Amino acid sequence: MNFFMEVAKLRAARTLWWRVMDGLGAKDERSKMLRTHCQTSGVSLQEQDPYNNVIRTTIEAMAATLGGTQSLHTNALDEAIALPTDFSARIARNTQIVLAEESGITRVVDPLGGSYYVEALTSTLVDECWALIEEVDALGGMTAAVATGMPKRRIEEAAAARQARVDKGEDVIVGVNKYRLASEEHLDTLEVDNHAVREGQIARLKKMRETRDEAECRAALTALTEGAKGSGNLLALAVECARARASLGEISDAMEVAFGRYGTQPVPVTGVYGPAYAEDARYRAVTEGVQSVARRLGRAPRLLVAKMGQDGHDRGANVIASAFADMGFEVVSGPLFQTPEETRDLALQKGVDAIGASSLAAGHKTLIPELIRLLKDAGRADIKVIAGGVIPPQDYDYLRDAGVQGIYGPGSNVVECAADLLRLLGHNMPPVGEELEAAE
Repeated sequence: MNFFMEVAKLRAARTLWWRVMDGLGAKDERSKMLRTHCQTSGVSLQEQDPYNNVIRTTIEAMAATLGGTQSLHTNALDEAIALPTDFSARIARNTQIVLAEESGITRVVDPLGGSYYVEALTSTLVDECWALIEEVDALGGMTAAVATGMPKRRIEEAAAARQARVDKGEDVIVGVNKYRLASEEHLDTLEVDNHAVREGQIARLKKMRETRDEAECRAALTALTEGAKGSGNLLALAVECARARASLGEISDAMEVAFGRYGTQPVPVTGVYGPAYAEDARYRAVTEGVQSVARRLGRAPRLLVAKMGQDGHDRGANVIASAFADMGFEVVSGPLFQTPEETRDLALQKGVDAIGASSLAAGHKTLIPELIRLLKDAGRADIKVIAGGVIPPQDYDYLRDAGVQGIYGPGSNVVECAADLLRLLGHNMPPVGEELEAAE
C-alpha cells in the first residue's frame, strides 16, 4: 500500500467529479460534491502472521478518513483465512470507532491539504486520470470500453505486475516475503457448514413460496419482464416483485427473458508477469520444466482456472492465469459463478491436465469435492485438482482426503505454485534452491 497515494486518490476523485459534473451542466453545487464509500483492501490481507492485518487495515482506514470518505468498511484480520469471527469483526468495527471518536481526525476538513507531497500526488493523479477518462470517451464511453475489454485488461496487468514484485521481494509484505515467523500460531476461525446453510436456505425458499400469493407474485414478475422489454422503471418493478415475495433468482430470471444473460470467456493478459523475472534462475527452471512437460505431452500443459459458486472475487484467479500463461502453460480461464458440473464439462471439453479451483467465499468444502467426484464419475480422475484462495488451514486435511493435490493460500509464491504443479504432472522439479546448488 502507499498511504499518501490512497489519500491523494480520494482528493483527486473529488476534483474529477466536480469537473465532470460541471461539464454536464450541474446547477446545484451539492451535485458537484463527491460522496464516497471506501472499503479497506482485501488484497493486502495476509494468511501469514495475520495479526499484522489489524495494522494494515488501520493504516488504510486512516488514509480513507484523511482523504475525506463519507462511509467506510474495515476488513477483519482473518478474512485472508476464513469468513470473520465475532472477535475479528469487533476489532474491525472498533477501528472505525476509535478513528471517529478518539483520534480527532474527523474534526478537520482535508487535514493534509497544503502538504507539498500530497498536493503533488493529487495533481498528478488528476492529470493522469483525466487522460484515462478521455481515452474511455474516445472509445464511446464506459459501456463501449468494457465491451472492448480495456478496463479489465488494465486492471489485470497492474495486478500481475504487483504480484511479480511481491514474489521477487521488491514490494515488502511483512510476515510473508520478509520477517517471516519460524512457525505460525493457530488462529481460531469461523467454521461454516455449507450443507446446513444450503439446506436452510432451500427450506426458507420453500416456505416462502408456499405462503405467498402466487398469482400476485407471477403478475409482478410478468410486469418486470414487460418493463425490461420496454422502458419501465426496473427498480420500482423489482421492488414490487420483492414485496410479492419473489426470490432474487426469480427477479433475475424475469429480466433475463428480455435482456439475456451476459457471459464472457476471460482471456489472461500475458507479457506482464514474465518480464519481471527475466534474469531469475528459479523462474527459468520452472519455464524449462514447462517446456519439458510440453515435449512429453506433445503440447503445452493445460490448466483450467475455475471460479465456482457465488464467488465474484477473481483478482487472484486472474493473476494466476496471467502468470502461468507467461510461464508457458496453456491456460483456460473459466467464467465466474460456474457450477461444479459446468466446470467439469469445460475441463473435459478443453482436455485440461489440471484444474485450479479458486475459492474466496467459504464454498471450498462443498464445491471442490463435488467437482472431484464428477471428474471421477466421468472417468477422468487423472485430472489434477488444486485449490487456492481463502481456505482455513484446518480444512486442508479435509480437502486432501477429498482428492485435492495442492492447496495455496494468500501469500503463496506463484512461481513455487507452478513448480508444485509440474511435479504433480510428473516432472522432476527440484525444490527451490537445489537448481542453484547444481549450477554452482
